[in-house]
Amino acid sequence: MNDTTVLVGGGLANCLIAYRLHLLAPNRRILLVEREDKLGGNHTWCFHTSDVTRDQFEWLAPFIECSWSDYEIRFPELTRHLEGGYHCITSERLHAVMTDLLGDAVVYGAAVASVTSDTVELEDGRRFSDATVIDGRGDPGSRDLDVGYQKFVGRVVKLEAPHGLQSPILMDATVEQVDGFRFLYTLPLSKQRLLIEDTRYSEYPQLAREEMRTEIDAYAQAKGWSIERVEREEEGVLPVVMGGDLDAYWSAAPGVPRSGVRAGLFHYVTGYSLPEAVSLADALSERSNAASKEIYPFIRNRSRALWRRGRFYRILNRMMFRAAEPEQRYRVLQHFYRLPDDLVHRFYAGTTTMSDRVKILSGKPPVPIGRAIRSWFSRPATARESST
Repeated sequence: MNDTTVLVGGGLANCLIAYRLHLLAPNRRILLVEREDKLGGNHTWCFHTSDVTRDQFEWLAPFIECSWSDYEIRFPELTRHLEGGYHCITSERLHAVMTDLLGDAVVYGAAVASVTSDTVELEDGRRFSDATVIDGRGDPGSRDLDVGYQKFVGRVVKLEAPHGLQSPILMDATVEQVDGFRFLYTLPLSKQRLLIEDTRYSEYPQLAREEMRTEIDAYAQAKGWSIERVEREEEGVLPVVMGGDLDAYWSAAPGVPRSGVRAGLFHYVTGYSLPEAVSLADALSERSNAASKEIYPFIRNRSRALWRRGRFYRILNRMMFRAAEPEQRYRVLQHFYRLPDDLVHRFYAGTTTMSDRVKILSGKPPVPIGRAIRSWFSRPATARESST
């Protein structure tokens, strides 16, 4: 039995694993290996209160930057407030909490040369051996999964005057529909600070950064928000899974445990990864002394279970990407958001029931029915849908 866990990549999932191990297995030696000079990159992670258990929410509390009691969505034919707690974690807060906790157990500027089930070797020659290794370095870009992309550019802006916004706007799809399903996402971080993101569900991963920055500024101007300065920017390209072969995806690095998006542990429609990261951190804290040979099948089986539960979400993604014209994709989500609050919350939590599924697919179809049916069974020639 080894006494060391090496977490490769200082993103959300590995930070939460390190946090829980440090608190619940204090005799365990933890090393968090990060390529950059800070943890968490440059990101904002959000979640609903209903996405996690009460105990999980309590231990997440130190990481939470902002909380709200409701949120709003806006579509061409639907504007609605939904009740329910919504929270955000910033990379700055994540970094601060983790560095206070771990101190010199974080290795910064660490370019990784190789990773095996029990060894991590850095390009500068440093080597960490005889350890339980968990690789959490994000999306590996595997061709074994059939994906579209949720891509975004966000700006945290300081305004010249209070914005007057009381609740987040999770989706404002009343904007021009370009590059697929497009919406603006706005979080009121303080009375004069906003995070505004231009988000697009697209077939293509490329980011039109300058265009998206211009669109964010124009959106703010149209709302009467005069920007004093841009405090920071963030961007991301997340996989939107429609199908593929999960076992082949995992076989790319046999025996090496994974976490987060790299493990396929995220919501296939929304891209939210925090609920799965929290759940995995709890589960691994109960197996703190396990070696990689035990952790690898444990995490892979969690990924397989999520794959089985996520079949319905992959069907919805195929409907959105393959049954609707790009400029009409918003209708799939507009149709969904007409449904009851509790159904919406279960959808985000990944706990959609059979009754929920019937309701989501009932009523006037948001896309042509023939194309919808064909999309359910569609897949590119390079991707095989696995049942795991």
